[in-house]
This record gives sequence, structure tokens and C-alpha cells, in this order.
Amino acid sequence: MPGQKDSRMRSDPADYELIAPSTLQAVIALLASEPGKWVPIAGGTDLMVLYGAGKLPARKLVSIWNLAELRGIEVGAHEITIGAGCTYTEMREHDGIAREFPLLASAAAWTGGIANQNRGTVGGNIANASPAADSLPALLVYEAELILVSVRGERRVPYVGFHTGYKKMNLDSDELIRAISLRRGFSGYLHYSRKVGLRNAQAISKVCIAALGRLKGGAGSGGTIEDVRIALGSVAPVPIRLSNVERIAMGKSVEPDLVRLARKTVTAEIQPIDDIRSTARYRAAVAGNLVAEFLQQLGGSGKTA
Repeated sequence: MPGQKDSRMRSDPADYELIAPSTLQAVIALLASEPGKWVPIAGGTDLMVLYGAGKLPARKLVSIWNLAELRGIEVGAHEITIGAGCTYTEMREHDGIAREFPLLASAAAWTGGIANQNRGTVGGNIANASPAADSLPALLVYEAELILVSVRGERRVPYVGFHTGYKKMNLDSDELIRAISLRRGFSGYLHYSRKVGLRNAQAISKVCIAALGRLKGGAGSGGTIEDVRIALGSVAPVPIRLSNVERIAMGKSVEPDLVRLARKTVTAEIQPIDDIRSTARYRAAVAGNLVAEFLQQLGGSGKTA
């Protein structure tokens, strides 16, 4: 009947306000004017799922999709800077990222299907704060820095430690992620990543790993480990670095005893849960296997991304 809402409609557009300022400065001024009231939306690949299900609590949305200040990938002498509004497709197709940060390029190719990759953004992936996000373990091992912006100016924060709990982060209510900075210099490393799920793409991971390692003398040389970084997703409330595994591996040769100890240490360091996609027991076993495979490849001769 006229004037009545269709009971089949899960969300009513009339309940929401969406504005699209033309500049970054206008957006951050809006965020500062009503802290916590406005929620930025870029590609909308996560927020629109909640909207469609009638579960989007935010009623005031500010579009940042077309902001030029958030787009683009800049290659500098010492770092590559990725605008927070860059899509997975842009990252996947960028020669510099594919060559120097292949773990991030692989994660971009795994995230959803082509439509999602064309719309989803790296900044949105970070701000959504899913512990199962494919790109976040890669950002952890590359020790990315986030450039945050507000009316007070910019600040840089390490991505390691940015997520403080499930859906919680070191981001003030009036701040926006402007860019991600990656320090260059990983050409001598083994880059290793795996996603365990029903499919590589268009499926949320049961466990995902990103890892970097370098031996004295190079991979396969039989030398000792001089740098190692291992991160996992879907095994804790936030994506995590395996700091205890890294500590026991540093300075060691890749021998069977080290691999066994690392596998055991993984189990003690993660906090997997049972959910619709998998069980905690399965996740723990897979995580240990992935870390063992990475170390074995680091001590052998093969390189993979």
C-alpha cells in the first residue's frame, strides 16, 4: 500500500545520507565537525554487503571514491607509496609492486573476483579490519607504514600494531588513511605466500600466510637466517606477526630440528577459532604446515610468491 515500506526490503535508502565532497580537505573537515558520525565509503565492497543485509549501523556516509588525493602509486628512491584509494586491480597490474612486493600483488589477485578487485581498495581493506583479509599479512611482513590525515595534519604509524583488537585500530574518529608506504629493498629475499580456502579467489581464507626470509649467502646457500618475517591471517582476532617463531629462527640454519620447533611454536602463538569456514584444530595444523614449508623453501633453492 502507498506509504508502507516493503517488508522484503532489508535497507531503506531513505534512512541513509550520502554525500560526495570533491576534495580530501572537505572530507577531513566533515569528519572533524562530527567525529564518529560520518563513515567513509570507497569501493563499498564490504559496507554494501552490510547495507544489503540491513546490518549497516552507520546512517551518514561520505564517499571518498573519486578523490584524486587518495589515488595513484608513487615510486620513490627508497619507498613506494600507494594511495589508500588504489584498487586491487591497480596494485595487481602495477609493475613495481609485482616486481618488488609480490606478496601484495598475489594478495590483490586473491581478493574476491574481478568486479571486487576493480572496486575494492587497499585502504578499505585495512579500515575494515577483517582478521581474514588477504592483503594484511603482506603489509605486516613488508613492515608498511600508514599515512593518516586529519585537520590536525598527517602522521605516520607502523602497520605492525595498528590493529589493536577485533575491528579496533589506532585510528582516531576524525582521521582517514591517506596512503600506505612500503620501504624498498627486498630483492634478495624469498617471498612466500599461500591462501588456504575453498578457492584462491572469491572465498574467505581459512588460513593465509605471507613470509619473507633471507639467508647469509642467499637462498639455498646453507647459510644462517639473517632476516625472517612471518604473518598469518584468520588465526587470531587480528592478522599477526609470529614474533616468537621469528625470534627462534634468527641466526639459525634451516635444519629439521628448527622446522619442528617452529611448527610447535606456531601452535602456541596463534588463537584460531571454530567457525563456519573451518575449525581451530584444522587452522592450527595448517598454520604449522605453512610455516614449515616456508622454512624448508628458505633453506632449499626454490623461490615462490
